[in-house]
Amino acid sequence: MKTKFYVLAILTVFFFASCKNDKQEAVKETKKAAVTQTESTEHQGQASVVDSVSAANALQVAKSLPDFSTLVTAINAAGVEDAVVNAGPLTIFAPLNSAFDKLPEGTVATLLKPENKAKLAFILVNHVAPANYPIKQLKKEAKKGRKLYMASGKYLVVENKGGDIYVGGTKILKSVKVSNGWIHVIDDVLVPAE
Repeated sequence: MKTKFYVLAILTVFFFASCKNDKQEAVKETKKAAVTQTESTEHQGQASVVDSVSAANALQVAKSLPDFSTLVTAINAAGVEDAVVNAGPLTIFAPLNSAFDKLPEGTVATLLKPENKAKLAFILVNHVAPANYPIKQLKKEAKKGRKLYMASGKYLVVENKGGDIYVGGTKILKSVKVSNGWIHVIDDVLVPAE
């Protein structure tokens, strides 16, 4: 009888120890899942979609080129990634790093601070026209003396100077077709008048 009691006692201890380990593992797995879910939900907009089949959108193209690293950093800091990857059509006047370098010293660092997020976002959406404007169309707009409506709510003048197209007073250096519209490369930041 004592032997049965000892066997039963040993089995009971193993059973409870096993349950305790299972509970600890379950808690660990739950915590791990929560961390993973938190990391993946930090940004769930269109910019977080990974798609290696479709043509590159404006943000993907900008991220792939080192000349736009400051612009990409600013887009992320302002939280406007989804606006730049939306289905469009969009026309983005994309300032090169050298355009940001032309700003007064310390301007970019100040704009990248969290407390200036809204101001930075306003400046960045002033570079986005919610329409399809390839160079050919911009030339037509310039000929008609029209202004472009920007996502900031402001308007930019389009001009043809000696065969070169200028928007907001800055020359378009190059144009690239992307899946959601056009990127026109510029060497100035289009700071809207407030």
